[in-house]
Amino acid sequence: MDGQRYGPLAGFTVGVTAARRAGELGALLRARGAAVLSGPALRIVPPAEDAELLSVTDDLIARPPDVTVATTATGFRGWVEAAAGWGRGERLLDLLREGELLARGPRARGAVRAAGLAEAWSPATESAAEVLERLLAEGVAGRRIALQLHGEPPPGFAGSLRAGGADVVVVPVHRWAPPADAGPVDRLIEAAVTRALDAVTFTSAPAAASLLARAGHGGRLPALVDALRHDVLAACVGPVTALPLQAHGIDTVRPEHARLAPLVQLLSAELPSRARTLPVAGRHVEIRGHAVLVDGDLRPVPPAGMALLHALTRRPGWVVSRGELLRALPGAGRDEHAVETAMARLRAALGAPKLIHTVVKRGYRLALDPPADPAYGDG
Repeated sequence: MDGQRYGPLAGFTVGVTAARRAGELGALLRARGAAVLSGPALRIVPPAEDAELLSVTDDLIARPPDVTVATTATGFRGWVEAAAGWGRGERLLDLLREGELLARGPRARGAVRAAGLAEAWSPATESAAEVLERLLAEGVAGRRIALQLHGEPPPGFAGSLRAGGADVVVVPVHRWAPPADAGPVDRLIEAAVTRALDAVTFTSAPAAASLLARAGHGGRLPALVDALRHDVLAACVGPVTALPLQAHGIDTVRPEHARLAPLVQLLSAELPSRARTLPVAGRHVEIRGHAVLVDGDLRPVPPAGMALLHALTRRPGWVVSRGELLRALPGAGRDEHAVETAMARLRAALGAPKLIHTVVKRGYRLALDPPADPAYGDG
């Protein structure tokens, strides 16, 4: 057995920094066996409550744009619905009909048509680069261009238009803001720093930047960066999302397609591949984040037990002293009796006491079997 009956992510804990799609991503991860810790690094300002969006809408009604670019279906719908709630719905639709309306891809095009409008042009793909290329080819000097956003703008899009002489008006639908309650994101940061997480997922560049900024505010940035560089996998939905992390020297993994399902599929392959596997006392042992697979049987292990197990597996087959194991225990103090207590609980959790041998007056050793080298043993 290989533990797949539990799901490929069984025994791993994954942090989720998303806000709007946290529930969807969490459900996908749990369906594959993961434990999930949610700590939204941002909150989304609802369009209907966004004073900045209202101000921009009024400005566009007063001075209509020559071109409007709908970049996302969700963002475009949110803008139209918010304008209707403010009593400006018809005026917004009128100005969109009168100007040139471009839609970035099929989904944005669907939202445009659902509003009773017709796009002048839309690329077959969702490429912002194609939209930008068309606008620049047409010439943008002296033209007023409304750029509807959902979160962050496509890199270089607005800047390229401005460099070409356009008056660019950013329409900030679903703006990001710091979370109203910082407790969950602080707990996620602490879990990453203490290596209680195996991976952290990022679905937007603002969320990645916000997590790093929050860690810096609490004096935990160096520790968080160290954890993400060495022990906690940073998984990003796409290349733009990864940029704030890469600026801190953090390597990331990302799927070929920037979607949640491929992101979860990537984690389902990456995390098991990083698990430590050893033949111990005739058993096949796979050590995961908060659990151990013993001959394919998933055995949850408490944090203190995992700390001891990691200390033993750093030198499999060799004796590890009680003093060294005590130092591995979080908050154990100076009483070596804490090692004995944690070890008893570890053995009980593993359900196979013979995996760990007691070496009288010296410490404990993982019963590596068969020995890979004559040097392995009690020495």
